[in-house]
Amino acid sequence: MRDFAPREILASHRVENQPPADDDRDAFADDLPLREALSHEAPGWVAERLAPLGQAVGSREVQAWGEEANRHPPELRLFDRYGRRLDEVRYHPAYHRLMELACRGGWHAVAWREEGRGGHQAHVAALYLLTQAEPGFCCPLTMTHAALPALRHAPEVLAAWQPKLLAHDYDGRALPLADKAAATLGMAMTEKQGGSDVRANTTRAERDGDGYRLTGHKWFCSAPMSDGFLTLAQNDAGLGCFLVPRFTPDGARNAIELQRLKEKCGNRANASAEIEYRGAWALPVGESGRGIATILEMVQQTRLDAAVAPVGMMRQALVCAWRHACGRHAFGKRLAEQPLMRAVIADLALEVEAGVALSLRAARAFDAAAGNAEEAALARLLPTLAKYWHNRRGPGFMAEAMECLGGIGYVEESPLARLYREAPVNSIWEGSGNVICLDLLRVVRRHPESLEALFALLAKAKGHQGDYDRALEEIHRLLAGPAEALEPRARWLTQRLAQATQAALLLDRAPAAVAEGFCRSRLGEASPAYGCLPADLALTPILDRLPCP
Repeated sequence: MRDFAPREILASHRVENQPPADDDRDAFADDLPLREALSHEAPGWVAERLAPLGQAVGSREVQAWGEEANRHPPELRLFDRYGRRLDEVRYHPAYHRLMELACRGGWHAVAWREEGRGGHQAHVAALYLLTQAEPGFCCPLTMTHAALPALRHAPEVLAAWQPKLLAHDYDGRALPLADKAAATLGMAMTEKQGGSDVRANTTRAERDGDGYRLTGHKWFCSAPMSDGFLTLAQNDAGLGCFLVPRFTPDGARNAIELQRLKEKCGNRANASAEIEYRGAWALPVGESGRGIATILEMVQQTRLDAAVAPVGMMRQALVCAWRHACGRHAFGKRLAEQPLMRAVIADLALEVEAGVALSLRAARAFDAAAGNAEEAALARLLPTLAKYWHNRRGPGFMAEAMECLGGIGYVEESPLARLYREAPVNSIWEGSGNVICLDLLRVVRRHPESLEALFALLAKAKGHQGDYDRALEEIHRLLAGPAEALEPRARWLTQRLAQATQAALLLDRAPAAVAEGFCRSRLGEASPAYGCLPADLALTPILDRLPCP
């Protein structure tokens, strides 16, 4: 079948002064900040394995899958034609193609198959790329990846599930685990009355032979077509963690009733459900009564993914805005040559450079944590900083990128409209902003070695840039003050630590113009609006790092 180019001469006008039609691009080869970060943080095999994924993600075919998965959101099927209960979600074929691309590439499993030798860095970089195809389908990938540390608290459960969870395959059918070559996992924690305060959960777990029966309601269930769900429920010992499979050991559908799908602002390709456990069969995971401690092993992993996804979205929006600026003229020259537009795009580029650097550094801490106490200490803190700050920056970033295109950026044919709707989701999931900032204070109080490890990292960049040095002094002054003053300023502290860490990483490895531009515009005379860079900052070295259309 021939691939015809769009007509450029229409009945009454020519299509002129527009960027060229979309073509295949290489999302990995074009991404200099990502490749440089990997060269600093990861073993060589990671970049080699990511290269084909970058080609796929940047292709018109895969980009079209993301558009279709959003245009045709999941549909709830409660019953079959005869009235038998199904409790299934039907997805558009494009969603399944995206899942096949990711799962058959093993990106949900690579952190554990290559544990301790770059696996987390490979996973994080792959998620950053896959997000640029479509963020919504990445939810079940993240959940499946993140479940393994929690399941290790139940060796028998792990033995049954791990081979299917680590398989380089995808099977979206609703079947018992034994009948599938590969499986995915979801999560169902929050309830209406508690939300983030999961200790207020009321779902009950009653012993039934070797397992339990769960009864209760879950306000949010992520990825409801998964083969099983990690969940929390109360028993006589307190709040426990349980694995609830879609099918019971005898092959019957488990008593997990989907009540409705959430109609979300964005994240439309992904289904989120409200569910009811009506005596659902479940297996305990971890020590009885220590469910929160057990499931936090999963949450720590999902938080890192929730920190990386917004950076991937920002990268996609940045490339879209730069491509438009390079292909459109206004007031006698290309937008890419207009001083104001150059300042806006360069400022957006600095944000992505810093986000990539912090994401990959956090992933390296995860990889090295088992054999290095300092890296283990950093692994407690870096995902918290990145998760909070990257998501604070996302919505404004998308709005600014959309404005670079003008009216055409606001319509659904542009990816920017769905990226804008998607931008808040990772800030809300796995701990909203206040919860994350309070968690930072908890780590500071209970694990002072984490703060010491972070300050050791920050100290390496001291003396290279004045705004950076002054920012460190501000942080130390706040932490040296009265303890009761910290909570009201927890957001300021989290933001400042995140920005200082980004700056330290850029000062260590990025080109001078990037590091200097970031420090002066974020730690010096900072503005909440993008495009307010110092007048004497050299923009060309920053913009030259972007792909030329």
